[in-house]
Amino acid sequence: MTATLGLLTALGPLSTDMYLPSLPYIAELFDASVAKTQLTLSVFLVGFALSQIVFGPVSDRLGRRSVLVVALGLFALASLVCAFAGRIETLIGARFLQALGAAGGVVIARTIVRDLYTASRAGQELALMGTIMGVVPLLAPGLGAVLHELFGWRANFVVAALMGLAGALWIRASLPETLKPEYVRPSTAGSILRDFGALIAHPVYRVYLVFACCAYSGLFSFISVSSYILQDIYGLTELQFGLAFACAVAGFMLGTLAGRRLTGKLGIDAAIGTGTLVLAGGGLLCLLLTETAAPGSGLWRVLLPAAVYFLGVGIVLPQSMAGAMTPFPDRAGAASSLLGFMQMSFAAIVGIVVAANLGGTARSLAVALAVMGCTALAAHLLTRGLRRL
Repeated sequence: MTATLGLLTALGPLSTDMYLPSLPYIAELFDASVAKTQLTLSVFLVGFALSQIVFGPVSDRLGRRSVLVVALGLFALASLVCAFAGRIETLIGARFLQALGAAGGVVIARTIVRDLYTASRAGQELALMGTIMGVVPLLAPGLGAVLHELFGWRANFVVAALMGLAGALWIRASLPETLKPEYVRPSTAGSILRDFGALIAHPVYRVYLVFACCAYSGLFSFISVSSYILQDIYGLTELQFGLAFACAVAGFMLGTLAGRRLTGKLGIDAAIGTGTLVLAGGGLLCLLLTETAAPGSGLWRVLLPAAVYFLGVGIVLPQSMAGAMTPFPDRAGAASSLLGFMQMSFAAIVGIVVAANLGGTARSLAVALAVMGCTALAAHLLTRGLRRL
């Protein structure tokens, strides 16, 4: 069950990280600007965010299993459209549809964890799933680079389509339904809005939402511009980029393992507190190192602080999700959906701003990491009393 759920949450990173080494080539092939090519990432995140509003509440009414199979089928079909796109506009549109399907896997996987576990146990399970998910961004760019070299950039999306189809067949055959009958809820527009309103009105939910938004926004900022920074500014090849990206993302896997241990020993709040310190430290270190370096020199000045920041993300993100969903067993799908929507929407905005101000240095990325990390730390320090309520 844990392995299956972990792989479902990996659909989002798989859909972005595997084709990252091909982004500069795609821009050249379609004669598109960096900003327009980057829309294939940002539009994916927008679609990912919007569809989460639907999947969670619908799964609260129809059950997790059937909704999940439909989502994975849509992901597979959209991935095929991406593979055969002949224009950058077609690729952008297909990426939006691909995101709609990928979001179902992530939202419902988190919801299933809440169906089965509560509080610290849910945080530990989400952290373990995060470790499994972390293997994907660790390996995906390298795999994508190899596929690009051997078969061309379209092969990345063919592989994604095959994985989506295999996932749908596996879920249909083996995943039990976890929604308890007493928690089945109506899925009308009015009931969904009322559920979302109740969640936003809950002060503790809002605090955990801030933690998740800050942690993920820094992570996505790196993902959205890393190919341009590492390949265009530092001159790495597609394969070298995949290896460098894996080195940075290894920090996320270590963070999920550390977060799981911290949560088991000290609880969710102490784990998040430690994680926000790491986020702020990684962001400030990135800003310091990039501001004191000549353009294009010292690749480690970007990768090292990024790895530190990712370590913090691995600690903070799973525990923030668990903390946000724990008080709402009767609306776990809605809580997961709203969390994902707000987290992804905020990250998309930050990613667009970072890409638009990239220029010839990594300064905009460094500023984003520093601001997001320090904001998360400040939020943790300022809401201690609130979280004890």
